[in-house]
Amino acid sequence: MVPQVFDSNEAHFWLNGYVNKQNCRIWSQANPQVYVEAPLHLEKLTVWCALWAGGSIGPNFFKNDEGHNVTVNGDRYRDMITNFFIPELNNHDVQELWFQQDGATCHTARATIDLLKDMFGDRLISRFGQVNWPLRKIL
Repeated sequence: MVPQVFDSNEAHFWLNGYVNKQNCRIWSQANPQVYVEAPLHLEKLTVWCALWAGGSIGPNFFKNDEGHNVTVNGDRYRDMITNFFIPELNNHDVQELWFQQDGATCHTARATIDLLKDMFGDRLISRFGQVNWPLRKIL
């Protein structure tokens, strides 16, 4: 049986059209360096998704009880894992699941790691998990 690795993460999408250069690469003949003044705190939408060889689970949009867009913190992330990801995962026939996430603070809070260890045991690829999240190597 081939293990299934779910790679998960969230991304921010600004609602005014601003493009985060970390999430988008622009290939052009001309120099794309443009400076635009923007308000300090732009309204954005945070979206989470998990991908694996068999497809994807998500997207999940982070909103509060009133339906307003919110950023991710440990409580919201654990709530999403418990109330969205796990129920969606149960709709798929996945054997020997490994869960992978990066080292963001909301992902690696003690309560979050404890929850994920309870769910996935030693099949957690994360900072503070059984298998440590791989560091970036500078060549």
